[in-house]
Amino acid sequence: MTETNRIEYKRELSDGLEKEVIAFLNYREGGIIYIGIDKEGNTYGLADADGDQLKIKDRLKNNIRPSALGLFDIVSEEREGKNILKIIVASGPEKPYHLKKYGMSEKGCFMRLGSAAEPMP
Repeated sequence: MTETNRIEYKRELSDGLEKEVIAFLNYREGGIIYIGIDKEGNTYGLADADGDQLKIKDRLKNNIRPSALGLFDIVSEEREGKNILKIIVASGPEKPYHLKKYGMSEKGCFMRLGSAAEPMP
């Protein structure tokens, strides 16, 4: 399993999550983010998948503009006996999406290019 233009892996819940979600919202096809799997596809799992699921929902609700509510789904799955989270992100209809904190700037707007989230010019 490798990262693609529609799939992103995160070993753990990190500060860069909103950036990745914004990049998928701004991408024409959306994408999927797996939390608990590293870049090489190794499964590490999450100690508190239920708690992380609530944190993710709150972070995406509070930190992304325009609102991304209804454009993502967070699903708990088991892989290799470990709990992971799968965030399914739709392509948003109100592009460009951005970080509330930075507004529509290079620090706030991202788009998916290949397997990376890149700042929008």
